[in-house]
Amino acid sequence: MATTRPIRSTMMPVHLSLNHLLDRAGQLFASNEIVSRLPDKSLRRHNYGAFYARTRKLGQALLDLGLQPGDRVATLCWNHHAHLECYFGIPAAGGVMHTLNLRLAPDEIAWIANDAKDRFLVVDDVLLPLLAQFQGQCGFEKIIVFPFSSAPVAAPFLNYETLLDQADGNKFAYVAHHEDDAVSMCYTSGTTGKPKGVVYSHRSTVLHTLVGCLGDCWGLRGADVVMPVTPMFHANSWGMPYGAVMTGCKLVFPGPHLHPDDLLDLMQLEPPTLSLGVPTIWMSLIQTYEASLHTQPGRWKLPAGMRSLVGGAAVPEALIRAFDKHGIWIQQGWGMTETSPLATVSYTKSEFIHADADERYRRAAMAGVPVPLVDIRMRGDDGTDAPWDGQAVGEIQVRGPFITGSYHEVPVSEDKFSADGWLRTGDVASMDAHGFVRITDRTKDLIKSGGEWISSVDLENALMGHADVAEAAVIAIPDPKWSERPLACVVAKPGKTLDFAALNAHLLANGFAKWQLPERYEGIATVPRTSTGKFYKLKLREMFPA
Repeated sequence: MATTRPIRSTMMPVHLSLNHLLDRAGQLFASNEIVSRLPDKSLRRHNYGAFYARTRKLGQALLDLGLQPGDRVATLCWNHHAHLECYFGIPAAGGVMHTLNLRLAPDEIAWIANDAKDRFLVVDDVLLPLLAQFQGQCGFEKIIVFPFSSAPVAAPFLNYETLLDQADGNKFAYVAHHEDDAVSMCYTSGTTGKPKGVVYSHRSTVLHTLVGCLGDCWGLRGADVVMPVTPMFHANSWGMPYGAVMTGCKLVFPGPHLHPDDLLDLMQLEPPTLSLGVPTIWMSLIQTYEASLHTQPGRWKLPAGMRSLVGGAAVPEALIRAFDKHGIWIQQGWGMTETSPLATVSYTKSEFIHADADERYRRAAMAGVPVPLVDIRMRGDDGTDAPWDGQAVGEIQVRGPFITGSYHEVPVSEDKFSADGWLRTGDVASMDAHGFVRITDRTKDLIKSGGEWISSVDLENALMGHADVAEAAVIAIPDPKWSERPLACVVAKPGKTLDFAALNAHLLANGFAKWQLPERYEGIATVPRTSTGKFYKLKLREMFPA
């Protein structure tokens, strides 16, 4: 009897590569526009054809400087066209782009650069004063300055534009690589310890880009005008720059101008169809816009029909409703540096197409459903998975081809990875029968009162739904009887006075039990934030220790 041989795929063994996305942009989208707002607020315009040529020149310039495969090239830059060139030019030359978070303390930036062993640095000229505060602590061999002004770049610094002018882009050849070779790295926020490096590959980045561009995720199209407010040093701006290059959509970079007035001004000049940023950015923007309707009517218009991707922290339902009144839909996603970062997205599944408005808002305020290629589970303290009933909670654990399986030069530990290889996120959530994830809290931010858990996130979102509240952050404070109780730190909207009794009544009306109400309130001028715009609860605990 003949032996049946397994059938083999006939597909070409082509490795996934960012270089394909770069070539695609240069070949198919050469005339599509890229706009950057410069420090003086002027706009620089060029296109994907220029981007393609300049990026190849950057790759050749780095090779001329002696870049070797796997060398780390750090960037200390705002969101603009040259930073986009680094996203593709550094890996095209075989290097690894390492985005440095310019909002960190100088000593912390130095620690991260040294831990990554960054060899070269690309820095904006407007950030040279920041660099001066930590340059002596680092071992950068070459520092390349991107010049926004006409002032000369003094030695020993190198002028980015001069390097590109001198490089022969025609002789540039992509450095040979494998799809699992590194292309970029980002460091975690490090709010509970030293930051850790997460290294992304050609393969993981291309797959993340493909998933992100799907209709139920970013829904990115070539006709879109994308404004990435999320910093390009924060989880690679959620991967959106790669998606924009792949689709050839118009990019509008805000540069260093992230104040609500500046963003609204830019939206008048270059109306986006898609924007992305953390909730605090959009809270400030909608408050500024709505105040202007009374103080400066007609100054601004919000882009009709714009979609806004919001992540980095839980999005209050009140914020979604506020934007929807003006024809802008906020789409929430959840993820982290370790997940590239897109892991879940909230969208209208088919079974909710005809749901009423309240249900639509309720779903939009959830973290959403897992994106394709990402597996997710809620693991309880007893080691079993929480049922998908929308009530039982557990730690979110994930795995997938763009989920990190380790940290840069850090031993794999049980507190970060399960015994069977899943990433332990530290976020606590429930999942319902439709696959929607609802983030309950970070494990370190849950409040255990009298043996029962209270979600600080739920309290915050409800408080921010009150008409007088601009922002609210809730932390645990020690209690001799109940172990812990909630403390609500609240920021009033301009011209409003906080009535804490009214806030408690508002919480009770929104389904909270009396024992879940804050033990006390503190009115504060602003909620402290981390370098990525999240509420910095460690600082609040220092401000209100008991």
